[in-house]
Amino acid sequence: MARRRELCSIFAAIGILGSVVATPGSVSAQTIVAIDADDIGGVVMGPNGPEAGVWVIAETSNLPTRFARTVVTDDQGRYVLPDLPKATYQVWVRGYGLVDSPKMTGEPGRLLDLQAVPAPSDKEAAQYYPAIYWYSMLQIPEAAQFGGKGDIPENITRIDWLKQVKNIGCIGCHQLGQHSTRTIPKQLGEFSSSEEAWIRRVSSGQSGESMVNQLAGRFGGVPFKYYADWTDRIARGELPHAKPKRPEGVERNIVVTTWEWLTEKKYLHDLIASDRRHPTVNAYGPLFGSAEYSTDIIPILDPRTHTVTEFVAPVRDPATPEALGPGHAASDKVLAPSPYWGEEKIWDTKANNHNGMFDRQGRVWFAAAVRGPNNPDFCKRGSDHPSAKLFPLERTSRSITRLDPKTMQYTFIDTCFGTHHLQFGYDANDTLWTSGGGPVIGWVNTRVFDETGDAAKAQGWTALVLDTNGNGQRDEHVEPDQPLNPTKDKRITGGFYAVSPSPLDGSIWGSVGVFSGTPAVVRLNPGPNPPQTALAEIYHVPRPGFGIRGADIDRQGVVWASLSSGHLASFDRRKCKGPLNGPQATGDHCPEGWSFHQYPGPGFQGIGENSAESSYYTWVDQHNTFGLGEDVPISTANLMDGLVALKDGRMISLRVPYPLGFYAKGFDGRIDDPKAGWKGRGLWTTSGDRTPWLREGGKGSKPIAVHFQLRPDPLAK
Repeated sequence: MARRRELCSIFAAIGILGSVVATPGSVSAQTIVAIDADDIGGVVMGPNGPEAGVWVIAETSNLPTRFARTVVTDDQGRYVLPDLPKATYQVWVRGYGLVDSPKMTGEPGRLLDLQAVPAPSDKEAAQYYPAIYWYSMLQIPEAAQFGGKGDIPENITRIDWLKQVKNIGCIGCHQLGQHSTRTIPKQLGEFSSSEEAWIRRVSSGQSGESMVNQLAGRFGGVPFKYYADWTDRIARGELPHAKPKRPEGVERNIVVTTWEWLTEKKYLHDLIASDRRHPTVNAYGPLFGSAEYSTDIIPILDPRTHTVTEFVAPVRDPATPEALGPGHAASDKVLAPSPYWGEEKIWDTKANNHNGMFDRQGRVWFAAAVRGPNNPDFCKRGSDHPSAKLFPLERTSRSITRLDPKTMQYTFIDTCFGTHHLQFGYDANDTLWTSGGGPVIGWVNTRVFDETGDAAKAQGWTALVLDTNGNGQRDEHVEPDQPLNPTKDKRITGGFYAVSPSPLDGSIWGSVGVFSGTPAVVRLNPGPNPPQTALAEIYHVPRPGFGIRGADIDRQGVVWASLSSGHLASFDRRKCKGPLNGPQATGDHCPEGWSFHQYPGPGFQGIGENSAESSYYTWVDQHNTFGLGEDVPISTANLMDGLVALKDGRMISLRVPYPLGFYAKGFDGRIDDPKAGWKGRGLWTTSGDRTPWLREGGKGSKPIAVHFQLRPDPLAK
């Protein structure tokens, strides 16, 4: 194989296999493309010469699951699709300013020149724009419409409105602006107005109840007319007010690989590839998906063999109810028929597996249900459990489970506190910290659990208490609805949404105020004997930021978060000038710790400089798993079909150009081989959209797993 690759490179260099193309009528040796026996390469030409910064997509159904790989052309229109599995591929060109070229048949080891097809009109070119270019056409009500001066409920502010139409509301579950949502499907029926059509649309399926409650309930039904106006203008031929740029610089070095997994009626919330503290764990190993409300199936993708297997997550108690209906974000019934699935109830989970985390032993821990909502006695008032004595808990809907991939043994860890996101700490006990506990933050000492198998003994939880009397220790406290008392501390509410143990000092950080209350980050210092010693600090998000969702921490202790304001925000506690505890340290005492970085993409018009980006989550690449460097913050770009990284003050887009409409909720980095250069590193994510049938491909589309890799140049093999 090595000899064959060497010959292919030599032949390409002398032009036998190379494709030598420059401008019409000329030949340049600089345009030669060298490939190996498992590559496809060539040159993309347009009417005016080589096409730079366009995508070349190769897809096959010859493998056990549908597989595609995408690269970007260099400034001379050259491309190399590297390391393709042996198969026959359909290869085509996609790019801004183009329409898709005819699909050509290609095989690894052969050169294939392609012809780009310019879009006949701006309208046809715009069909390939990321969703943000269309969604930014949505009109935002003028400031004069708020405060009871218009038909918007008096208690709704403009910021409330923006949060709702972005990542705290609509785009917290699925992308808006792709073709399926900027048009009205005929299957919905006939309506006297587009406003009625939108009311009927959001009533569809098992999320219909949740959507109607938000838009028709809290917002008084007013958003329907704005969405109707949006789709009406598009139907009349109005186009986005901005155009995307083609990939530039390092963006042209990105290789995107996708595999289908799970089924067309289910969705995935997340996946996990490795231990974020030790990213060589599970090197070249399988990926494990979390299907949240849609199914108890855990899909498992082996990227080496391109095979997908399944594990059905059980619950300990057979009488456990479905994790659907009241108290959940999805219903147990169809409110109105779906234009795609009709009256069929397609979600049916009990386990409600939200997300997973690898430990250093290669086991996967999940935020998943174990039983029904009523807690065991050791959680409740009257228990002698150290945490229950201070803050008893009566009910929870989701606990923790563990899957050992070597034996496929599935273990239940019954917790008193609720779970949502999980992260391992950097301590000797491998403490697993959790969000989703409402008024408390919970943890599991996994060393103790491994030694004893006793879930009650291994777990703990604590309320969030501020040191408002400033004496440096946790004392008796006043409740959240009570005024400050100079002799006491104060408990705060909010509940962690994201959770991030700091590798710097053992503190635990989280985002709070996501769905209600004031958006902020909270620092918890567990102290030597939590929950008795745990103390919290809170830092509110100042303007121009507003609305917070997913967050993570770097190795310097800086917290990074996705904001509804269209910013990637950072908070650096080291910049705080005033006291970090005491009566003034209640949230607004360190605005100087915050910095804001606007996401790329156009913004809504009429509200000043902004990005309409609605990022769901932010993750920090602490160990350079991708190749941009250590401690690079990366966010989901939920309206830009991919991810976005902040490197040296510049936003770098990592796009999934096919299928259009890609939407992620979380991601992970893994180093398969630290000595293999770019081939041994990468980011892993999955389509997290609750409605995979709304993206390109329509009904029948399955969720996809995605691998991002960063080459040193666009032609690296």
